[in-house]
Amino acid sequence: MEELLETLLSAHELTISGGDRNVRLPTDVRRVLVQAVSALAQGDAVVVAAQRTQLTTREVADLLGVSRPTAVRLLEDGAIPYTQPGRHRRVALADVLRYQEELERHRDTALAELANQEADPVFEGFIPTR
Repeated sequence: MEELLETLLSAHELTISGGDRNVRLPTDVRRVLVQAVSALAQGDAVVVAAQRTQLTTREVADLLGVSRPTAVRLLEDGAIPYTQPGRHRRVALADVLRYQEELERHRDTALAELANQEADPVFEGFIPTR
């Protein structure tokens, strides 16, 4: 993985060879590969799925891993912008991804603050009993 990532990052132009054909790797594909290989190298899972730029509330819920009513509540509370051209809400994929990144940033910050808190002196030496 590290060698592949290094090649993706350092080579000026890359080609894919198969049989008797050589095809230049487009910049957008290269960018996706860099992100995927970086995640895999860190032990993270990678999911590649084609998505329309406008999502339904069901697709928003699936992407965020929440129920549809929770996704609707997020939209109605203004956490994620949406449009409603008719009866159905439409949500931009970019807005959902932005919300997801913001949520992750908040979680990381909260965990870091929790890890950096000094022990409360009131409870120092306290041993809980049943």
